[in-house]
Amino acid sequence: MSSFRVPAFKPWVPSQIHPWIYMFFALSFQLSGGRYLGALNAMIGEEQLMREDLLMALYCNLAGMALYFPILFRMKFRFTNFTLLRAAAWGIIVTNLLIPYTNCLPLLWTLCFIEGVCKLQGTFECISSIQLWMTPTRDFRVFFPILHLFIMGSINVSSWLGVQFAFGFDDWRLTHFAIAGLMFFNLLAMHIMLRHFRFIPKTPLWGIDWVGMISWIAFLLQICYLLCYGDWMDWYSHPTTWVLTGTSLITFGLILYGMLIKPHAYISRKVFKFRHVVSILVLITVFEALLAAENVLEEIFFEECAHLSDLRGANRYLYVLAGSLSGCGFCYWWLKLRNWSHTRLGLVATFSVLFYMVCMYFLIDPNVELNQLWFPLVCRGFAATVMSIVLMVHLNYSMDFHTFFQGLSLFNIIHMAFGGCVGAAIYGELFGDAVADSFARYTPWLNAATLTNSAEHISLLTAQFGEYMEAFVAQMLLIGVRECYGWAIYATLFLIALFLIYDMPARRYSQHRMLPWRRVGLKFFSPWLHRKTSA
Repeated sequence: MSSFRVPAFKPWVPSQIHPWIYMFFALSFQLSGGRYLGALNAMIGEEQLMREDLLMALYCNLAGMALYFPILFRMKFRFTNFTLLRAAAWGIIVTNLLIPYTNCLPLLWTLCFIEGVCKLQGTFECISSIQLWMTPTRDFRVFFPILHLFIMGSINVSSWLGVQFAFGFDDWRLTHFAIAGLMFFNLLAMHIMLRHFRFIPKTPLWGIDWVGMISWIAFLLQICYLLCYGDWMDWYSHPTTWVLTGTSLITFGLILYGMLIKPHAYISRKVFKFRHVVSILVLITVFEALLAAENVLEEIFFEECAHLSDLRGANRYLYVLAGSLSGCGFCYWWLKLRNWSHTRLGLVATFSVLFYMVCMYFLIDPNVELNQLWFPLVCRGFAATVMSIVLMVHLNYSMDFHTFFQGLSLFNIIHMAFGGCVGAAIYGELFGDAVADSFARYTPWLNAATLTNSAEHISLLTAQFGEYMEAFVAQMLLIGVRECYGWAIYATLFLIALFLIYDMPARRYSQHRMLPWRRVGLKFFSPWLHRKTSA
């Protein structure tokens, strides 16, 4: 471990600290984001933006990360590590300085998308350079748990920091300035310690399906916009919904046509020929849709029922962080040390979701304290981390290296954006119907009870009408939240049943060994290099 050296460092930098410096860079990149939605209410109160506008900014940021995976290696073999890290840092600095002052929605969403690309590029360059330090045999049962320490940890830490800056220092923009300052520090360290280095001769960016990439970007953003704004537009009662549906189908048709006629499509049709890819994509869609309760039901409960301030409610990110970190350690123990079944590990994650749903169903109450909900929040963080790790590991075992990053892009499209959008839309509709039904059931009873009471009681009720109605509305919202959790429990039980009847193949323990970076690059680009040498 101590002899590991990253060639991009200058000779005077001690080799013992090379991996730790890159780990710090990777953590810095992961802490960055487009809009830090821990301070969502502060942004809505200060700017003329709706909640849907800011959520769409988040989905654009996630889309930028998810759709950049297929060309990561092409960029790595075209530019030096120093160039890519520096470009990613500058991109995050510029976007974080512009985003807080941008209210034009198309420009805001574009900046968030670019920030997501830079975030992934910087993280990938750091982690891929020290992968052999993490696991000399490139064992993804070790690599993915360590990687998720950065990913899941940074998601919760950045959300918590966003709330602290917004309410502790009374300015949510300070989060952006802090991240920009951190990136300036990283740039200074890069210029002092790094140099240009190439694993293979510089290779051009020929053969990339740029049209296919743009089609995928357009399709994902159209779907996210449709699902994010669907409830606000009352779905198909609004003409924009019909237009978006039509354009989405046309874009998807162009993507399928490109897959069929292009030998090197941006995401090849070969991805779907591997045995378990479709099952993994369906499973992560269902799982992320279930966990969308975090963004819908929890927010409604904490804000409208329990009336917790954002500063007090921020502690829930720490509970989820504890669950995520424990999930990483548990996956390492299960997959690497014990080498047990992937299916049963997925079943453990699903049971953890069930515990979360059941606990929230029975524990939520207008008078509940946040520390009473620590167990379901820990279960949610544990489940999200474990399921993500086990499915990524199994995806790697199911595919060859040439198409793995295309499959990983599809996986993250669902994992980061699409699955959450679908789940949020479903929960929103269920919650709206449940609240409307509750008001329809209990309002006539309230009127009848008022009319049968004495004049003194009616006078007292009139004097306290505001407080009474506030409590009544909060109770109706709580009934709606609890009913949605009840339906989610049924869906989770159905998912557990599917796990119990699913048999993972015997080759689940096999590994696909990956060649060193130099040999991978030479293998990918040997035809072009041979033509250049001959010429």
